[in-house]
Amino acid sequence: MKTLQDILHKVHLTRVNGVLDKQIAAVQIDSRKTAEQTLFVALKGVQSDGHSFISKAISLGASAIVCEIMPESLHENITYIQVSNSHEAAAIIAHNFYDHPSEKVQLVGVTGTNGKTTIATLLYNLFTGLGYKCGLISTVQNKIGNEILSSTHTTPDAISLNELLNKMVESECTHVFMECSSHAIHQHRITGLNFKGAIFSNITHDHLDYHKTFDEYIKVKKSFFDHLNSSAFAISNLDDKHGAVMLQNTKAKKFFYSLKTIADFKGKILENVLTGLVMVIGNVEVNFRLIGTFNAYNLLAVYGAAVCLKQNPDEILRVLSMTVGAEGRFEYIVSSSNIIAIVDYAHTPDALENVLSTINKLKKGDETVITVFGCGGDRDKTKRPEMAFEASKLSDKIIITSDNPRTEDANEIIKEIEAGLNSAGRKKAISIVDRREAIKAAISFAKSGDIILIAGKGHEKYQEINGVKHHFDDKEVLAEMFALLEK
Repeated sequence: MKTLQDILHKVHLTRVNGVLDKQIAAVQIDSRKTAEQTLFVALKGVQSDGHSFISKAISLGASAIVCEIMPESLHENITYIQVSNSHEAAAIIAHNFYDHPSEKVQLVGVTGTNGKTTIATLLYNLFTGLGYKCGLISTVQNKIGNEILSSTHTTPDAISLNELLNKMVESECTHVFMECSSHAIHQHRITGLNFKGAIFSNITHDHLDYHKTFDEYIKVKKSFFDHLNSSAFAISNLDDKHGAVMLQNTKAKKFFYSLKTIADFKGKILENVLTGLVMVIGNVEVNFRLIGTFNAYNLLAVYGAAVCLKQNPDEILRVLSMTVGAEGRFEYIVSSSNIIAIVDYAHTPDALENVLSTINKLKKGDETVITVFGCGGDRDKTKRPEMAFEASKLSDKIIITSDNPRTEDANEIIKEIEAGLNSAGRKKAISIVDRREAIKAAISFAKSGDIILIAGKGHEKYQEINGVKHHFDDKEVLAEMFALLEK
């Protein structure tokens, strides 16, 4: 229980109607979850506007309302607080209500187009291996110590996020590693949090359905670093052309990692094969279980963050050498007939290029590379033809299929993907709308030693069609198909 006045600390108020000394038992942004003594924050969302549900929240017991637009009729005994930005207000309110949980742990945020999940997961696994109790907030799952919680968003809403951080504090977690998506940054979900450190992986075209322009997307990512305080550290990928720009205006201590040039955390790949990477980091040669140049960058970012968090470099590398990455990130299954199938979350042109480049480097001879991929509906359409171009450039055969079509027609999405194929690409490509049938076809085309990439969904256990989530797991389907081959 907190007083309304206390939880409004540092919130920029435009107008107040009612008393501020009342007790608040809960904070909600979902009117359906409102109960007695609740503060309801009306958020303007992409799909709906919380202001439309103020009356419902009051009918269910809300005693205070935060809003950007005051209702025409005001109820007696209800306190109305008007703010200029209710998203920002919700984040500060949540931080106050849950007793500033981010200040009680070492919180590290990871942002960038690709690599966020792997870096956050590797950090969680590393620090757990070093003996700390840790929290993880990621696309794949949230974890409090060894307890696994479901994850519905890359970054939860501000109320859920602070509630989760508070549970981590109560469970005596010392370190928390979280993905910070561009949506979360822009929508103020992480506003008010006290970050000990922040990591930038890379930036390529994605989410332009939301941010509209690439420049806007870059500015949003950069704003995360702009708001760090002087006691924090900021680590950026110097080999990304936007890597230096990201840290231009930060007050945090700046560090860079690189495979190509002199940097604070410099790495060199000695060997890159299907059994893992051999790298030199800090003048030490280390064998890692992860595969590919993109994972070499992820490992460098993790190593740098751990050094900034005052861990022993030799111990970092020892534990990292035994650590595996996140689910659905370059996971591979080998059939009894030696067909290699790789499942990866790659859903941007750059990610697809990275994975396919890695596969081509791992080839020993004339193995055929078959890529199965699609693009999500109700998302950035500009990347659809680009995905086709990258897939056809680096694959011997491609099968275009559905991903999560959501409310769009899967056939129309496939047509937009096909537009990126040149004449050579069209000769390599076929389109099969049903994802299961597409995977089945890829296996039927493959012979011993060939490599199949199933891209786009990775860890996801569903396929969303017309607003309904149907169970679908790429790895599960692959295992079923391989089992049938063995009969």
